Amino acid sequence: MRKQLLSEGSKEFKYEIREIVKKANQLKPFGLKIHWENIGDPIEKKCPLPVWIKNIVTDLVQQNSSYGYCPSKGILATREFICSQTNALGGAQITPEDILFFNGLGDAIATTYQLLDITCRVIGPSPAYSTHSSAEAAHAHAEPITYKLDPSNHWYPDIEELENKIKYNPNIVGILIINPDNPTGMVYPLESLQKIIQLAKEYGMFVISDEVYNKIVYNGARSYALSEYIEDVPGISMKGLSKEVPWPGSRCGWMEFYNRDKNPEFSAFCSALDNAKMIEVCSTTLPQLALPLILGDARFETHRKNMNSRIGRRSMIINKILGEIPELMFNPAYGAFYNSIIFREGVLNNTQTLPIKNAKIKAKVQKWCQGVSPDYRFVYYLLGATGICVVPMSSFCCDLQGFRVTILEEDEAELVEIFSTLRDAIKSYIGQN
Repeated sequence: MRKQLLSEGSKEFKYEIREIVKKANQLKPFGLKIHWENIGDPIEKKCPLPVWIKNIVTDLVQQNSSYGYCPSKGILATREFICSQTNALGGAQITPEDILFFNGLGDAIATTYQLLDITCRVIGPSPAYSTHSSAEAAHAHAEPITYKLDPSNHWYPDIEELENKIKYNPNIVGILIINPDNPTGMVYPLESLQKIIQLAKEYGMFVISDEVYNKIVYNGARSYALSEYIEDVPGISMKGLSKEVPWPGSRCGWMEFYNRDKNPEFSAFCSALDNAKMIEVCSTTLPQLALPLILGDARFETHRKNMNSRIGRRSMIINKILGEIPELMFNPAYGAFYNSIIFREGVLNNTQTLPIKNAKIKAKVQKWCQGVSPDYRFVYYLLGATGICVVPMSSFCCDLQGFRVTILEEDEAELVEIFSTLRDAIKSYIGQN
């Protein structure tokens, strides 16, 4: 070609959560049964959706209006419903004009970072959720800037490190919070959230809070929405239907702009986001029509509580099975449906293996393990030996060695079997030291 086609930032687009699927699919023709513990799709894991939710969608499908365009910002009645729910929390108040719909939060995230000036950086948590860290780094043509979530302190954020990075890097204009957190399953304490807001206020920054898991908490945890603690700091909350209903195939996410009138630069940024969606015409219509009918139904709260209870029970099962391994740094999950499990320093090396009977599978795994970090090596051997598909921890923009699992398997007998097999594989793998 006459010129280089790809931007320097394009190399930052990495999504190991899906990349591991490509490798798993290469092993399926050899008869290996895959246990998909890599991606947060409740439907894939047999989540039972109540008939009343399906009936709402079925009725809407019969209406001609569900097939047409909707307003660029989103259906007014739906935005009014969201306003009523957010404003009822008693914190930052919004109007329907402060809400903007997207084709899922992936679309919202990409658009947000794309519109920032190339010199403006948003610092996010590490371990990082790949969609955020990749999009932010790609826009800046640089590696992500992160603050540490500490596995030795319940995965809580290191506020001192966060402040030092903000203080000595004037290009940082925003702070990202993912609450409850993906990939760790941690729920931010209110004290930590308030400290982050004070940093944003002191250094003149805005805050982004990805709250797609905000209603998914269990075992006594309480997740605070950004509007409850943001005070007068400019901020954006990101929410969606994919995990809450759950309806991941709806591709229906939205932003809520808080304190838009407090800063002209932030107001202009929000207007640019509005305009970007107008160029695309609109977002998906059907799930927007369904949103107030589902979330506003008196049965939804019971539905969500029941799902949270089941997730919490499954998390306790996993805690019991994996928590007995001293070589792991294990923190129970309290939100979302993931758990990040870390090997203690020095436990992994580049010689450990698991027995793989099929010679063709073994050959592929050995090839994949050439030149990779120790946690990738463990994940590949685990996949080849047991069919359990997890995500290496170091792929989440951190130096930690470990893996992320989901807490989604609805069949508890199968859940116990999968994680007992995982426990035994870990013991066998690290027993070679």
